[in-house]
Amino acid sequence: MTTAPARIRLTQYAHGGGCACKIPPGELEAVVAGLTATGPRDPAAELVVGLDDGDDAAVVRIAGGQGLVLTTDFFTPVVDDAHTFGRIAAANALSDVYAMGGTPVVAVNLLGWPRDALPAELAAEVLRGGLEVAQEAGCHVGGGHSIDDPEPKYGMAVTGVVDVDRVITNAAAVAGTPLSLTKPLGVGVLNSRMKATGEVSEEAVASMTALNRDAGRAAVAAGIRAGTDVTGFGLLGHLYKMARASGVTAVVDAAAVPYLAGAREALAAGFVSGGTRRNLDWVRPHVDLSAVPADEALLLADAQTSGGLLLGGEVPGAPVIGEFVPRQEHVVVVR
Repeated sequence: MTTAPARIRLTQYAHGGGCACKIPPGELEAVVAGLTATGPRDPAAELVVGLDDGDDAAVVRIAGGQGLVLTTDFFTPVVDDAHTFGRIAAANALSDVYAMGGTPVVAVNLLGWPRDALPAELAAEVLRGGLEVAQEAGCHVGGGHSIDDPEPKYGMAVTGVVDVDRVITNAAAVAGTPLSLTKPLGVGVLNSRMKATGEVSEEAVASMTALNRDAGRAAVAAGIRAGTDVTGFGLLGHLYKMARASGVTAVVDAAAVPYLAGAREALAAGFVSGGTRRNLDWVRPHVDLSAVPADEALLLADAQTSGGLLLGGEVPGAPVIGEFVPRQEHVVVVR
């Protein structure tokens, strides 16, 4: 009698998962400090959006009022299924182009794979998942690069196009405009639970694999110029960067923020990533959290993977979770 092979859990081959593995925002800003003014002596094209405000992607101007949007994103497995991991990582990488108001055109794969520990067939499944999502987005996949890596990692470098006069950035938020969020929070705690217990949240998977294409198009059509996507730095971290760059204060109505089913229960059970706690530590000096309990603050800082768009304006179907107001003592206020 033969024994069925044990199911391989990809998350057990990585020290963390998804965007929760990002270098903490405070450390990252220290690493890139001083690089914003560095550029070529004779540039081949104008850099419209660069490192200055921590935007989701770079934008360079090309002929005809168009811009090229360039971004890259990759991470360790956030789910155990290889095909689903590929789909999530691709949706997450494409999201940065949508967050800038652009359209992805071509992507290349970035793959790290522990050849001696995991079969090549699983790597092929990861790439197949990524290809499917790119094709759904109308984006070519033109090859890529792979390395033998102690941990599995996957993502994409994506190039898109954008109307330079309608690009969406971190620094364009204006006092008096509403604040909208296009996907619910809670992916981080649900993924932490899944890594620890194997319990999959189908709602979280559906959220992470959903493209931000329609939300990005709706934002451009509505004339929105301020926005970002919510990923590893959590809602509070990305909102802090946005309000700081724009010289305004963001006021969040905690009761209006949507969450995935089971997120609060996962938090109560202690499934909180180190990345989430680091997010909260980073923003705490700049955020007024006096109106909400500690657990609510953790959920607002929850490290998301392939989260929604956070927009300075309203789009159909997205809840308004607050507003931008003139700069106050705190950069973000949660009420």
